[in-house]
Amino acid sequence: MHICIDTRGAKLYSGTGIGTYTARLLENITSIDKKNQYTFFWPEDGYQFLLDKSNINVTLFGEKNKRFWDEVFMPSQVKKSKADIFHLPQNGLGLPRSKYCSYVVTVHDLIPYTMPETCGKSYLDRFLEQMPYILDTAERIITVSEYSKQDIIRFFNTPADKIKVTYLAADNRFKLMDKEYAWTFLREKYSYSSNYILYVGGFSPRKNVDGLLDAFRRVYKELPEDYDLVMLGASKDNHYELSKKISDMGLDDRVVLTGYVPYEHLPYFYNCASLFVYPSFYEGFGLPPLEAMTCGTPTITSNVTSIPEIVQDGAITIDPNNNVLLSDMIFKVLTDAALRQGLVDKGLRRAYNFSWKKTAIETIKIFEEIEK
Repeated sequence: MHICIDTRGAKLYSGTGIGTYTARLLENITSIDKKNQYTFFWPEDGYQFLLDKSNINVTLFGEKNKRFWDEVFMPSQVKKSKADIFHLPQNGLGLPRSKYCSYVVTVHDLIPYTMPETCGKSYLDRFLEQMPYILDTAERIITVSEYSKQDIIRFFNTPADKIKVTYLAADNRFKLMDKEYAWTFLREKYSYSSNYILYVGGFSPRKNVDGLLDAFRRVYKELPEDYDLVMLGASKDNHYELSKKISDMGLDDRVVLTGYVPYEHLPYFYNCASLFVYPSFYEGFGLPPLEAMTCGTPTITSNVTSIPEIVQDGAITIDPNNNVLLSDMIFKVLTDAALRQGLVDKGLRRAYNFSWKKTAIETIKIFEEIEK
């Protein structure tokens, strides 16, 4: 069987959920599947790690003039490849308008339908215009949680047996570390050595960063020790607005905006954090809580959308609209050693249920089912 996969997201969307999914799927499929033939669409350079695989070909794409590559070049390459299956991992966007083989798409969530106000106009328009065609045309739809599967059925009346759920996982680099080793890294690389509560996950309104800031403002003076709130990630266009909110709350000295942090540095921040908090309003899966749990970090997150399905009893889940309750839970976890250790143990047990190898094996089975 010959399978084409658009793997450009592994590089172009590195650091996002879609980028991580594409990269880990690519990595594990290439290490597991020696039987099928693959053609990977890859952007410009950095593909040398694929060249030693006898069953893999690489077709290079440019990174500029994306419309040309998506609408002209990619369909022509799918047709030319004579592949049995073409898989688009980034929500199926850009799926060829002509049918050249069986199509598989991974639709991570339907946020443009459920929370359109949190999406940029260009992405929103493209998603709303293309998604009905994508879901109707694809032979199989992969999604990342049962919650997202039910969203697809609810909005599009898609047959349930056409949708397959393959869970994501924390990367192998996320694991328990020696605390002193991790702290040495943070001190040397970031000059950081204070106790802190951690947030990782972007600054879209759906992430509920405002709620987290408000909850921290309510509780930080009551804690028995000094804790900073460390927020990882590039805030981009809304950096001024976010900084102003922090200043208006009187939190300039207690909230740390790190800016961009390399992916490989995240495990150090998770391991040194006293608590991880992720009060998101909506997630198709939600990798950061799972990454935190895998690192043995006590976690508080939301009780909505896919999140309870993923974390189960491995984290405290609360209503993300209730900032008072969130502040109470932050206080409780940071002042109750037995509760903290219980969360560490339960989080690690739950995290062991997920692996990228399992995700890749289930994806290969989906390809093979189509060709039976």
